[in-house]
Amino acid sequence: MPTNALILSGGGARASYQAGVLQAIADILPHMENPFPIICGTSAGAVNAASLAAHPAGFHQAAIDLAATWRSLEMEQVFKTGWISLMGGPVKVALSLFNDGIGRKKPLGLLDNSPLREFLSSVIPFHNIQSKIDAGLLEALSVTALGYNSGESVTFFQGQPELRGWRRYRRVGTPEVITVDHLMASSAIPTIFPAQSLKHEYFGDGAMRQMAPISPALHLGADRIFIIGVSGNRNPAHWGKRGRIPAKHSPSIAQIIGQMLNSAFIDALEGDIEHLERVNTLINLLGDERNEETAHLRPVDAMIISPSKELDKIAGRKIRKLPPPMRFFLRRTGATARGGGSAAASYLLFTHDYCNELMELGYQDAMWEREAIEKFFEGSS
Repeated sequence: MPTNALILSGGGARASYQAGVLQAIADILPHMENPFPIICGTSAGAVNAASLAAHPAGFHQAAIDLAATWRSLEMEQVFKTGWISLMGGPVKVALSLFNDGIGRKKPLGLLDNSPLREFLSSVIPFHNIQSKIDAGLLEALSVTALGYNSGESVTFFQGQPELRGWRRYRRVGTPEVITVDHLMASSAIPTIFPAQSLKHEYFGDGAMRQMAPISPALHLGADRIFIIGVSGNRNPAHWGKRGRIPAKHSPSIAQIIGQMLNSAFIDALEGDIEHLERVNTLINLLGDERNEETAHLRPVDAMIISPSKELDKIAGRKIRKLPPPMRFFLRRTGATARGGGSAAASYLLFTHDYCNELMELGYQDAMWEREAIEKFFEGSS
């Protein structure tokens, strides 16, 4: 029987889209207790992954509770939004220039995300992860982060005892008990949120330098992968369109940061998906004519659900509903439709209005693919 893996990419508030897709899958497959024995997450996707893996009930209830958590989420539960906190981050960064660019008391970040630690600790029962592994209900959970000292993409995984770590170029897999520290490390967006210390090294957002986002699932034994992305760029109808729009002004700070975040959170995953599809095509063309150099290759079935609408445009409409300090912060940096930086805002809009719309979009997109989803899970336990 094939082993399915769920891959949840990063993307800050965009990860609410994943919750909508997962809720749709739960409704499409109401009697399937465990459709994803392997769950892999990066950045905000790691939070969703841990929430599913640690839930004491089956997948259906876990997806419902995850969606409920996103619906009730307040921005203040992710980072501090007061005037003092928002102004304090840039001030600390400026003061670090007199200390070799190093934070004096704690790692530097423009935003203070200390509320997120308390929130995650209260909603995710991490001790249940090992309980579900021991009961055979979970093969593995993985969380990926970037080591700032080593420059390596490190995948921390907790799973069945026979699973072994791996080492590839700039990619490492290591067995470890997953805690809130790993989620804080994996979701520490560079320059936005402070780095997290893990085992004598500081780690940041796992989407950075993650050259092969699909590989952890394959190393952990997956035969088929189900990917929930946070970009609609895979739709050929979108390719090249933005490049034809004349520039009205030079790029704002937020527009530059937005493209950097897109590069980290989106491009690597889409490139790895394209690589997987090419390898599958090659294996099918070779048929029985495979030699020693290609004998190790195996086809991996994959299904991808990604947004049918541009999340940047949705974010641009929601900025006006933010708290005044946060609205001021985003507008001054150009994180608006007019400033061209709504992509940057789309990662930070942890608001009811924005997250609920993304969840509804995810649910709708998955329901449109209902027949394909049912076919993908045929033969799964």
